Amino acid sequence: MKRNKTLVTEFVLLFIVFLVIYLTTMLGNLGLMALIWKDAHLHTPMYFFLGGLAFADACTSTSVTPRMLVNFLDKTAMISLADVTTECFLLVAMAYDRYVSICNPLLYPVVMSNRLCTHLKSISYAIGFLHPLIHVSLLLRLTFCGSKIIHYFYCEILQLFKISCNDPPIKALMITIFAAFIQISTLMTMIISYTCVLFDVLKKKSEKGRSKAFSMCSAHLLSVSLYYGTLIFRYVCPASGLAEDQDKMYSLFYTIIIPLLNPFIYSLRNKEVIVALRRISKK
Repeated sequence: MKRNKTLVTEFVLLFIVFLVIYLTTMLGNLGLMALIWKDAHLHTPMYFFLGGLAFADACTSTSVTPRMLVNFLDKTAMISLADVTTECFLLVAMAYDRYVSICNPLLYPVVMSNRLCTHLKSISYAIGFLHPLIHVSLLLRLTFCGSKIIHYFYCEILQLFKISCNDPPIKALMITIFAAFIQISTLMTMIISYTCVLFDVLKKKSEKGRSKAFSMCSAHLLSVSLYYGTLIFRYVCPASGLAEDQDKMYSLFYTIIIPLLNPFIYSLRNKEVIVALRRISKK
């Protein structure tokens, strides 16, 4: 009886914690989107992509957290499909924006035109939409003859392959390779962009210019480090024993915690956002 009460208390506490996280995530991301839309001074390529990232984070959190909250109270325990591919490509677009801004400031208005920014953002969303559709098409071909329970908090396709009767190792390997290709290619693109930025800053910029350049890039670098650092730790761990619990924690971090942190990373130390917030609050 005492054990049951303890379990109920733990579930209630978890429910409250994740509810607060979700509400804060939505408030931060939707608030940032509204601020960017409302303040004309933030109508620049950098904030255009940042607004897109905030929307992607809100969608990622919404695809996972509400269903998880319901599962704390409901024994049916259905789970949602989650995908974070859009964020990878938006982070690349933001890295390219920083590269052009710092390395080619005179060409920046021409290169980062409204048309190019719209195309980059649209492509990011399109790939983020198509990627889970590929997963769904593969899921429809699976058959399940045993337990339909997976020990995960969202519908991770590789977990479904483990309980499938088909035992399709080639398909699972293809999905892993495709996901790794997206993550590695986007990460390498950002590394190349920031390597060029670093050499340019060290060569040409004054001390004040260097400080400004590093300030411009710091929030994005922190966001990239958190996101890709989590993915790297996830995939270098062995897939058994304690590592399965670690895998869940890493997945929890980049589907729930990172969307919570991003709006604060990009706004708390950002003078333009703080000034814009003051302007809006005075109206």
